[in-house]
Amino acid sequence: MTINQYAIVNLSKGSVNIREIPANVIRSYLGGRGTNVYHLNKLLRKNVDPLSPENVLIFGAGLLTGYLIPNASRFNVTAKSPESGFLGDTNCGGYFGPEMRYAGFDQIIIIGKARKPSYIFLQDGSIEIRNASDYWGLDTYNVQIELRKDLGDVQAAVTGEAGEKLVRFANIRNGVKNAGGRGGLGAVMGSKNLKALVAYGTQGLDVAHPEQLLEVTKRANEYVLNSKVISVMGKLGSPYLYDVSNALGAIRTKNSQLNAWSDSLNAEHFEEYVEKMVSCASCVVHCRHRNTMDGEGPEYTTIGLLGANVGISDPKQVIELNNLCNRLGLDTASAGGILAWVFELYEKGIVDKAKFKEEKLEFENFELIKSLLEKTARREGLGDILAESSQAVKHFGPKSADYLIAVKNLPQSDPHDVRYIKAFALGIATASRGADHLRSRPTLEIFLRLPQEVKESIYGAGISPDPTSYEGKENTVFWSDNMYAVIDAVGICKFICHGFNSPHLIGYEHVKDFLDTAVGLKFDIQELKEVGQRIIDTERILNLRFGLTRADDSLPKRYFDDPAPLKTAEGHHVDRKQFQIMLDRYYTLRGWNEDGMVSEERVNELEAIE
Repeated sequence: MTINQYAIVNLSKGSVNIREIPANVIRSYLGGRGTNVYHLNKLLRKNVDPLSPENVLIFGAGLLTGYLIPNASRFNVTAKSPESGFLGDTNCGGYFGPEMRYAGFDQIIIIGKARKPSYIFLQDGSIEIRNASDYWGLDTYNVQIELRKDLGDVQAAVTGEAGEKLVRFANIRNGVKNAGGRGGLGAVMGSKNLKALVAYGTQGLDVAHPEQLLEVTKRANEYVLNSKVISVMGKLGSPYLYDVSNALGAIRTKNSQLNAWSDSLNAEHFEEYVEKMVSCASCVVHCRHRNTMDGEGPEYTTIGLLGANVGISDPKQVIELNNLCNRLGLDTASAGGILAWVFELYEKGIVDKAKFKEEKLEFENFELIKSLLEKTARREGLGDILAESSQAVKHFGPKSADYLIAVKNLPQSDPHDVRYIKAFALGIATASRGADHLRSRPTLEIFLRLPQEVKESIYGAGISPDPTSYEGKENTVFWSDNMYAVIDAVGICKFICHGFNSPHLIGYEHVKDFLDTAVGLKFDIQELKEVGQRIIDTERILNLRFGLTRADDSLPKRYFDDPAPLKTAEGHHVDRKQFQIMLDRYYTLRGWNEDGMVSEERVNELEAIE
């Protein structure tokens, strides 16, 4: 059957209301990230506490998720973030997204709070709210094992101990490695007494034009597999990105006091700990490491944030910290960012050391870091403060905010030090969910020496080939924003996305053909670009409702005031005046006013979609 259903699950009342997604909403937002923010904008009131029953938590699969289209496995989870106070939206791969669709649902909207630990079970068009008391307290690995023992060959999106304890950067997990990591949405699950969404489906998906889809998919697979970057990803995974960034001097080190770290974390040094390479549903890349230490990973982000940023140089120790965070249900990016921040505060005497008699906080101390992660997940001792993430400023004092590497209260997920790379700087400053590399990551700025005509054919005229220049970088970010929003809405992985790590790979033309042959929706390229802009504008409207101002589209103080000290990036920083000019130009491209506000006309236009 063709899946166009969503369900509103009210945990307080124990009720389920199944509805059809209007065709115009699908046409306007596609699915996944798109329809999630559409519904969040419709349902969420202005001043909701993110950890209250009134927050709205939405799981949404991409419109192409579950088809045998390359890397179409993704789903998004969306709510008001308890970590940032702004938009919380996270994207996850694995096998849950397809299974959710095979069980009959594109989207599950969860409101209220269950009286006791619960899970939601989706099966072939039906939904039950079930008792999860036997699963409460289990880590993210074991809860999935127990659910499969009890329910059979199911897929589950779960939260761990950190989510149960309302750690503000608790994540949501499917499988061993796949994480909806950003924004603390695992804590939103915990606040609702929700341990898991579990799906089992046998319904499959209708295909509009089966023979044509097979041909389109075959050509797309061949196209992706012919890419050099994909062959590298299939062998080394994302850790290869560390080598490139570190050589440039763009690796955040010790809370960005430095911008390069040890070559001991280069991808080759993780190879001895790789058991095999594994993948998400319908993936042609196989970028994930099954490690020999009973886990998967680490990804590039984790190597940067739980390696260089906290002063760890031993690959085995990074893997152990990665696996620990995955079991506990902690976002590795925020974990590494918050620990490094607090270590520098302690090092510089900005916090009262007398408050931390039990701990000597310092970089490069593996056992300390491991202990603090465990205490954070359980809110024990100092961990109770660390669990507050960026909101711990209220514990450490206003001066501590000057050392926090975050945007919109979200610790930066990207290991890149952006002082050298001005398009990256604008991208993390304007990203809708905070300091983020998956909203507008303009990798082509640094990884490839592309001919100027190639860059301009992608991003438009006026793009400076110099990554340190401010000229035209708003075009780069604008293009990337829109492309990645569409890719998230259809449920395809960004690793095979046009412009993410390559000037080729899956772009609008491919998405257009997929939508036509798989679901029977015809779009032209301009219409798909407008979907991306519509998603970005809706996210902006939500953030403005949450109190966002132009001042929030900024960078950590260090990126403005402290030049990078090492390697190629030495001496570079972000000029405040030039940044504001660049931001003005970005707002103009978006059609927002000089304060970053969406026009009343555009708000009314988007509100009318139903």
